[in-house]
Order: sequence, then structure tokens, then C-alpha cells
Amino acid sequence: MEYGSIERELHIDASPEVVFEVLSSPEHIREWWSAETTAFEPAAGATARLTWTDQDTGRRQSAPFTVVEADPPRMFSFRWTYDESETEVAGPGNSLLVTFELAPAGTGTTVRFRESGFRERGWEAAVLEAHYNDHRQGWDFYLPRLVATADRLAAAR
Repeated sequence: MEYGSIERELHIDASPEVVFEVLSSPEHIREWWSAETTAFEPAAGATARLTWTDQDTGRRQSAPFTVVEADPPRMFSFRWTYDESETEVAGPGNSLLVTFELAPAGTGTTVRFRESGFRERGWEAAVLEAHYNDHRQGWDFYLPRLVATADRLAAAR
């Protein structure tokens, strides 16, 4: 396996505007990604922090992220999982890039998801494989929740 990127294509029964809102709003991120998010504007260069809390142990895991591109309602991308002690900004080699491309599809939206940058991190093979598999399993859990959240929001409007 190459461990280069994780890619998925989803159909959501909601408009691109609703899907963009669900992807870029702390309120909705909390619902589909189970992460508390510090406030941020969905605009290139904006930074925030995602924090997950294990309900059984209370253990908290946190990751900074930086918005790379926000083009409502077509594109939302960000870099994350970088070491904030680094003096550089998040970029290739020190973070992973997550991209959501949104395209109208009938009365809904086709979402093309991609997370890349695993090999560029320079991790040794076992660490690369572990991170890649962890993220693949995570997205396979959270992306269906994104669909459900957007569908629910669209139905409520």
C-alpha cells in the first residue's frame, strides 16, 4: 500500500451551501466530528484547535488546524496534526492536508474528500502505516456522520 492519501466520494441530500456550513462551523463540527472547536472564520489563514474528549476516560486529545482555502460553497480545506511548537506555519512536510470539494448534484451535493501529506511527514514505515490506518478508520467513521448531519440540517430548513 502506498499510504499517500485517503480519498472518498460522498453524496449528501443537502445543498452545497448547507454542506459548507456543516464543514466549517464549530457548532456542526462538534456534531459530526465529535470535536470541540475554538471559534474561527472559514477563511484562508484562520487557525483554531480541535479537541476530542474520550467519554470513558476523560482523556483529551487536541490538534491545531489552519484553514488553507475557503471558497463557499465549493471548497473547504485545512492543514492539521502539526506540532504547534514549530515556529513555521502548517505546510507540506509538517502537517496533513484535508480537502473537501463540493459540487451540486441534482438537489444534493457530491463531496470529494481527500487527506494527503502522510509520506511527506517523513515518518518511518511503521509510524506512517499506523497514522495512515488510524486516519483511514477515523474518516470511515466520521464521514457518514457528516452526511447525516448535513441531511438533518437540510431537512430542518
